[in-house]
Amino acid sequence: MLRLSSGQNISLFYTDFILFPFPGITNYRQILVIPFLSVYGIITILNFAISFTICWERSLHTPMYILIALLLSLNIMGTTIVMPQMLQSFLTQTQISLSGCLSHMFFSYSSTMFKSVVFLEMAFDRYIAICRPLHYHNVISRSTLIQLSMAGVARNSVLVSVLLFLASKVRYCKSNIILNFVCDYGVLLGLACGEVSKIQMVGLMIRIGITVLDITVLLVCYVKVLRTALKIAVGSARNKALNTCGNHLLVAFLVYSCGLLSSILYKVEESMTFDFQNLTRAIYFLFPALANPVVYGLRVSEIRDCLLKPWKNKFSLHKNRVWS
Repeated sequence: MLRLSSGQNISLFYTDFILFPFPGITNYRQILVIPFLSVYGIITILNFAISFTICWERSLHTPMYILIALLLSLNIMGTTIVMPQMLQSFLTQTQISLSGCLSHMFFSYSSTMFKSVVFLEMAFDRYIAICRPLHYHNVISRSTLIQLSMAGVARNSVLVSVLLFLASKVRYCKSNIILNFVCDYGVLLGLACGEVSKIQMVGLMIRIGITVLDITVLLVCYVKVLRTALKIAVGSARNKALNTCGNHLLVAFLVYSCGLLSSILYKVEESMTFDFQNLTRAIYFLFPALANPVVYGLRVSEIRDCLLKPWKNKFSLHKNRVWS
């Protein structure tokens, strides 16, 4: 878009952008719709199946399982925010305004950051359950979880809004082509005019600060939980406590490690092709959402039994008919 600057010089800067992922395979990009749409379908089915099972089974209406259902619902929400724009960019030349780009980043980043809040709630739930069991029902309640969640939403909204406010004040003149399937903060600032290192540093500090803080609190809680479980619990009780904490830590590790890998690759992306950059970002978005329900569905016996119960009932009924 052409606008007149204060010095009466005509300068070119953009307020509309074009998403152009996988530029190295332009002629075959439409084929990518099939595998990515298939992965999205699998993610939706797996996460919905376990979330629905937790909501349906009264025996699973406890804070721990409710938090698991919330986490899996966030997986569906996060991929649903990203996937339509991704698939559209594979099929056609997708144009998006700066305000639309910033709005998309707000919901995408807020959804991702809220997962970290859920991990903290899970750690707090296990800490009270194992280290302060007599106070569990007084401390952990539906209202407590809602208050913690709202505090997390407020924190994330403020921090993401700061980043997007700074990005909205920048002029973009290098290009209007975003070589990505979604709007990304770092990629967008790479198209900015002038010096934006301070804004990039603010974004990096917020991302590192939140990640380090959340991981530190998470590890402190689970270290205390594991120490208490090893001292007090015995036999099956100890194994159940360790298995539950292990599942939560495994899922958290998948999410945080993918985010860390994405940050590392972003710093060295100049030495990588744009296609490889897009592939790593797709893995960052999709892999945790695909792996989380598999971890909980296979490793948590209560959820696994509830998932298999309808099939067991059908098998038992069929078996009885055969033998009768």
